[in-house]
Amino acid sequence: MTKTIMVVEDEPGLQQLLKTELTLEDYDVLVAKDGQVGLDLYDENQGRIDLIILDWMLPKVDGLGVLRRIRRQDPQLPVIFLTARDFSGDKVAGLDAGADDYMTKPFEMEELLARIRVMFRRETVQQSEPAKYQIGNFVLDTKAHQVIYNDERIALTQREYGVLRLLFSKQGETLTRDEILDAVWGTEFVGQTNIVDVYVRQLRNKIKQLPDVGFEIQTVRGIGYTLIEA
Repeated sequence: MTKTIMVVEDEPGLQQLLKTELTLEDYDVLVAKDGQVGLDLYDENQGRIDLIILDWMLPKVDGLGVLRRIRRQDPQLPVIFLTARDFSGDKVAGLDAGADDYMTKPFEMEELLARIRVMFRRETVQQSEPAKYQIGNFVLDTKAHQVIYNDERIALTQREYGVLRLLFSKQGETLTRDEILDAVWGTEFVGQTNIVDVYVRQLRNKIKQLPDVGFEIQTVRGIGYTLIEA
């Protein structure tokens, strides 16, 4: 089934290049020239869009504003952020707002296409994996792809969910950053391993708001992370 990608980019040349290259890769492409048009297009096509490529600097509503509003409705939809500002603080802000990945302009089209393929690669799930993982009142449902605490759904991005699911499946084991990258982002990922640290921090921030959650994600210095019951 053909995947649909929405591109929100105000630079005409890049907008056209993205549309052309993505179409050649057999994706259906929706294009928005500013943030407000992007939000309107998203509302009109909810359930049809499989991934969003979103520029940071947009007229009317900037990329962060677009991302935050979309995340309220769909915490799982993959979003790749484009930014011309090569500052780590900007990248972290985008990831904290719910982006799954980012690319700094200018970028190589082949690298963007590779990252899209990673996003679309289906998770290989072992047949022996349980339908859910549970610690106390915290439930990670592997069939519904959601997390529940005290009967309320906890909003996680696609990557946050993937990292947490992996840690639950390897509870008590120490996973290296490379192992987490390969399992959640895919072996084609070409970014920095410290992106794992960003997502673990986001997960911890969400988990610490839940009283008596029953587990914690520990840092194993110089190696990676492990999930243990508290």
